[in-house]
Amino acid sequence: MHRLGKKSLSAATQDLPGGGLALLFGASGGIGSALSKRLRADSRFAGVVALSRSGSPPLDLLDEASIAAAADNVAAMGLDLRLLIVATGVLEGEGCFAEKSWRHLDAQALAQSFAVNTIGPALLIKHFMPLLPRSGRCVFAALSARVGSIGDNRLGGWYGYRAAKAALNQILRSAAVELKRSRPEAICVALHPGPVDTGLTAGFGKHGLEVQTPDIAAARIINTFDRLRAADSGGFFDQHGRGIPW
Repeated sequence: MHRLGKKSLSAATQDLPGGGLALLFGASGGIGSALSKRLRADSRFAGVVALSRSGSPPLDLLDEASIAAAADNVAAMGLDLRLLIVATGVLEGEGCFAEKSWRHLDAQALAQSFAVNTIGPALLIKHFMPLLPRSGRCVFAALSARVGSIGDNRLGGWYGYRAAKAALNQILRSAAVELKRSRPEAICVALHPGPVDTGLTAGFGKHGLEVQTPDIAAARIINTFDRLRAADSGGFFDQHGRGIPW
């Protein structure tokens, strides 16, 4: 199975044009907050824009107009966009729930899960990928989930979340193909952050799993980004850089 090569942060930094912009979606969540803190301390970026529903201006994945307005604001900053992280998602709550059986399938809950976990990130691709520079290394990454892997599904359940993340993976794969035609050095990937102690996973069993703090998860995610190369675009990786089957 494919695994990212080892490369030091200092070596990876040399590949990143200086003065670029890092953009984070879902900055108010557990992982998003930790990522925001680490990115703001990263001297490679001239600026960090952290967007969320509770931010100002608010970014609502269920409202395409707010996404388009945010993209216009970012474009007006005039900085090369070098890193975009989509750290959004919902497993249970906001009209979604983790189904244990097909008996629990509900049309509205399924639609809501797809709206947040799939369609929202797809609209971010629509409005923000055109802003990526045409030369130089840049990364667009969305947090997916191992349970979105069809090949790795051995337990069943969680119908809506699994399906929505699998759909997100397909959208990212297609976007990577299109992106390569105009921006050959750009990278688009799906990333599984691993089990993290956040509100998204609260109340669900984690027996036998390494549950990370948000800060450790954020550090591993950024380390994985630093090791990505153009050949990795279109891939699906875990927080350690190991490939995950589709």
